[in-house]
Amino acid sequence: MIWARVMAPLSGGEADRRIVAAAAALAEPFGAELGCIHAPPDVADLIPWMGDGFMGGVQASAVDSIRQAAAEGAAAAKALVDACPYANKSFRTLSSPVWAGLALQSRLSDVVLFDDTAARGKGPLAESFQQIVADEQRPTVVAREGFKVGGVVAVAWDGGKEASRAVRTAVPLLEKAASVVILSAPAASSRQFDVAELVAYLAGRGVTAAIETLTDAGDPSPKLLDAAKAAGANVLVAGAFGHPRLQEFIFGGTTRTFLTSEGPSLFLSH
Repeated sequence: MIWARVMAPLSGGEADRRIVAAAAALAEPFGAELGCIHAPPDVADLIPWMGDGFMGGVQASAVDSIRQAAAEGAAAAKALVDACPYANKSFRTLSSPVWAGLALQSRLSDVVLFDDTAARGKGPLAESFQQIVADEQRPTVVAREGFKVGGVVAVAWDGGKEASRAVRTAVPLLEKAASVVILSAPAASSRQFDVAELVAYLAGRGVTAAIETLTDAGDPSPKLLDAAKAAGANVLVAGAFGHPRLQEFIFGGTTRTFLTSEGPSLFLSH
């Protein structure tokens, strides 16, 4: 199994430099296309807030400012992509409706990569991160400092459908890992599961995995993070749990802990 297309959403800001570098590091071991997608501010998002009483001249000025910022951001993002030494790459800047275009591009990609800022709910790509993980349910990498393919990968496992989906979609990453460790906390889970079944599943795909069982009850999230760090993992594979988009930040407890804590890069699937 391989990944043929890695998507990197870009905002046109300074953070794009880190995103492009990390996405190239993810794409290179697979020879995958690095699809860099510039998602500018969308004029259509501004219009409903202006209202009928908004002065025409001010409205036009605001729209022009957004369009100018979008053009400048596109030029900056393209320059970064052009400077990236990875050869198998493409660049596209989206037009209104921007979110519809970004969603389509994510559906036609094997994995989407964001940086830690968007994952923490900050910056211009924060909402796009939430939508792509929770609404589009696309496999997503949160690349943190030191991200690379081929190191130690930890898997947070509870036998549930979210964790199962995450493992299945992360198989290409696991195949490239130097070592894989499965972390489970059965005392903290209401599910009954046998970690040996996951070991057998991975073995059938050429992946050898070790097991580490956490015996404490209570919230497993910080314990899983500590175990991943102790194992030297540079990526933690986990299922993403979300709530309806009625909250400011949509992710549930375990996922939120992973996103807001210092720790390894993440591979998430909802």
